[in-house]
Amino acid sequence: MHASDSKVTLRLMTERDLPMLHEWLNRPHIVEWWGGEDERPTLDEVLRHYMPRVLSEASVTAYIAMLGDEPIGYAQSYVALRSGDGWWADETDPGVRGIDQSLADPAQLSKGLGTMLVRALTTMLFSDPTVTKIQTDPAPHNHRAIRCYEKAGFVQQKVVTTPDGPAVYMVQTREAFERSCSAT
Repeated sequence: MHASDSKVTLRLMTERDLPMLHEWLNRPHIVEWWGGEDERPTLDEVLRHYMPRVLSEASVTAYIAMLGDEPIGYAQSYVALRSGDGWWADETDPGVRGIDQSLADPAQLSKGLGTMLVRALTTMLFSDPTVTKIQTDPAPHNHRAIRCYEKAGFVQQKVVTTPDGPAVYMVQTREAFERSCSAT
């Protein structure tokens, strides 16, 4: 299936998706940006860390991105306020959501699917009236991700230091999102 044949949708991740997620998280193009070689997860680690009930305790919601009936990637959103472990300690707005995502198949990179995924996730999150802003934090040298977020309406704010190292802090506000929706 090609990107032009369908749109990217999101469904909640289930426990049955965890073996597939484990395989995806060990693919080289994902390992490069999601923890590095030293952090390749075992299946047991994926089961412990990504179990939907475990994620919900940390205010993280996990999704499987779909292109038609085909699972093509992973996405997650989380409440930035009090996310812990050194993440977003200065955040005071309970309406801020953070996002992360990856496409499973390296052959699908640079074809617009990542932008479609981010737009679907952003649209879904802003359907909740309590969400005020969505933020993300790609590595400064992850130019593909930065361009993807820009095409999806995110704006670079600054380089920040995160527990994972330097990151480009990018945001999309509700106001900017609503302006872009009314312009189309």
